[in-house]
Amino acid sequence: MTDRLVCLGECMVELAETGPATYRRSFAGDTFNAAWYARRALPEGWDVAYATCIGTDAVSDEMAAFMAGEGIATDTLRRVPERGVGLYMIALKDGERSFAYWRGQSAARLLADDPDWLDAVLGGAAHVHVSGITLAILAPEARRRLIDALARARTAGVTVSLDTNIRPRLWENEESCRAALTACAEASDVLLPSFDEEAVLFGDATPEATLARYRQAGARVVVVKNGAAQILGWSDPAGEVRVDAVPDTAVVDTTAAGDSFAGAFPGRASHRRRPARRHHARGACGRRCGRGPRGAGAVTRRHHEPGPPPPGSSAMKVSSAASSPSRCGATRCSSRSW
Repeated sequence: MTDRLVCLGECMVELAETGPATYRRSFAGDTFNAAWYARRALPEGWDVAYATCIGTDAVSDEMAAFMAGEGIATDTLRRVPERGVGLYMIALKDGERSFAYWRGQSAARLLADDPDWLDAVLGGAAHVHVSGITLAILAPEARRRLIDALARARTAGVTVSLDTNIRPRLWENEESCRAALTACAEASDVLLPSFDEEAVLFGDATPEATLARYRQAGARVVVVKNGAAQILGWSDPAGEVRVDAVPDTAVVDTTAAGDSFAGAFPGRASHRRRPARRHHARGACGRRCGRGPRGAGAVTRRHHEPGPPPPGSSAMKVSSAASSPSRCGATRCSSRSW
């Protein structure tokens, strides 16, 4: 029997500047990046699907084709006429990126508007992964519908993971963000918070406080990421584990490091590793991801020489267009860390 991982959220068009008046177009988003990495981490017995809403336009078609070409199932996509997909542009400095977004008419904002579709998508999974961004892009009433659907799926035996991925600008206010994340945590088995974000929003003084709060919410597994500091994890019944982070001095782009970490979780059940080894592996995946540019859509598997752009990306320039395929060290984590 095939186990299915469903990642739920928003995939967007990414425009990344590669030179004067030149941009590479790709497809990315936090939960989609997680699905991309999970597909490479999991054995063939697992099916990885991405659930979102897209439009009926040509760009939406290209996005769906890119997903399918990367081995991600697309039967969980819902088409919404008169809507399209969101877009963002990137500026990169010293390995850190800043973003400008255009997502007001994104079909993904309606992903919880069809309860029957949502229940079918979640009910067909063994494991569902969502993020704080998945929640943030929804209207408050739709957010509640999604959390209720996750709770129903969990009651039916589906495991749920939540990467809190707190982005304050996407939320109406801090109170709404805290309330939604807490409610979703109560409907989740696995919590993947980042301490720096949790400290600002919830006032947690230590990673231990973050862990304790999510344990109290009912999580069975909590992994508190903390930048270059020690990773703090806990699971029932194994208990607490601490893993030293290994700094990487060759950071080019930190994007998708956390997403690759989140995408690694389903490998936990398949590989049956000891907790410390699992956290080491996921940390290695995040470090290697940071050694190459951008998220899922620009990562190639084999090309190392200049040539055509990778699937899912293209170069645009005022005059001529040329591009070299992107290389992300995270590709190596598929064969070396899992």
